[in-house]
Amino acid sequence: MLSSRDEIRRNYCAAWRKARAGEPLDSGERRIAEVIGEHPEYQALIESGAAAIEAEFPPEAGATNPFLHMGLHIALREQVAIDRPSGIRAVFHTLAARDTPHAAEHIMMECLAEALWLTQREGQPADERAYLAALRRRANPE
Repeated sequence: MLSSRDEIRRNYCAAWRKARAGEPLDSGERRIAEVIGEHPEYQALIESGAAAIEAEFPPEAGATNPFLHMGLHIALREQVAIDRPSGIRAVFHTLAARDTPHAAEHIMMECLAEALWLTQREGQPADERAYLAALRRRANPE
């Protein structure tokens, strides 16, 4: 079952609170807390509790949705960990060797966000081959 927006945001807030308090974290909470830790610009929002859950980030106002941004980091890390689509791990290592793993994820997130947008717009399953091809173009520009 898919979680609601508010439930996902509560999970982020709870994982960060537990991490800051030194409480034990399950693997999902660890992933969330790690990504929040890498984004100090979002930490005050996450620590705001109810304000974080209720916040709106309208794209037309030029607002970046921090939950979407951090969620894309988590999704990419999971894709790289299981190498799905096959070959994504090699792309990640190529990009990370040029800068940092975090910077590599930012480059890859552009491709992931576009692939998700296309999937939603077209109402079709994700095209892993097109997604991987876009990633490879970013890793090996000609």
